[in-house]
Amino acid sequence: MPKIIALIKRKQSLTREEFLYFWQAEHPPLVWALPGLRRYVQNPSLPASHTWAYDGAAELWFDSKRDVATAFASEAAEPMVAHERLFIEDIVWFLVEEVEVKHPAAASASPTEIGG
Repeated sequence: MPKIIALIKRKQSLTREEFLYFWQAEHPPLVWALPGLRRYVQNPSLPASHTWAYDGAAELWFDSKRDVATAFASEAAEPMVAHERLFIEDIVWFLVEEVEVKHPAAASASPTEIGG
C-alpha cells in the first residue's frame, strides 16, 4: 500500500500553536475529502531547545499509486492545497511503500521464547 510522507515547515509568521490549529483543527476535513484516502496521520515535531528542520510530517495512505494520482488531480485537492498556503511555508513529499523491520531477536526466536 503506497503512502505519502510529507515534511512540513510552518510559515515563520505563525507561532507553533497557530500552526497546529491550522493543521490539526482546520486541515483534516480537507485532506479527508481526497478520494481514495485510507488513512491520515499527523506527526507534529516535539518542542525542543533547538529548532527542528521541520515542524511536522504527515502520512497519507492509498490503495495504489493510481489512487494517489487520482486524489491529487481531483477537484477535492484544490481547497486542500489552497488551505496549505495559509500555514505551510514549505512542503517536501515523496511516495513510499512501508516495510516493517522486525527486531532481530523476535525474528529468530521461537513463539514460546517470545511469550506465545
